[in-house]
Amino acid sequence: MVNVLYFASFREMLGKADEQLPATHGDVQSLIAELATRGDNWKQALLDNQNLQIAVNHDVASRDTRIQAGDEVAFFPPVTGG
Repeated sequence: MVNVLYFASFREMLGKADEQLPATHGDVQSLIAELATRGDNWKQALLDNQNLQIAVNHDVASRDTRIQAGDEVAFFPPVTGG
């Protein structure tokens, strides 16, 4: 299983903070593509979002980062501050 976390506005937009999914994805992009099939909110938040921030096992990651069973994948919007 892969533990998937959704932070900040994604939590509200997608209606959940976390979930566990089977480890059938080779990389983050494959995971995103599957999640995007859930509907427009999912597609907008994850697939179409060019500013999507990703972490795998607490390390900054990209869409081509490999994932495997036991990994934690976190999605969050860009952080702003001033």
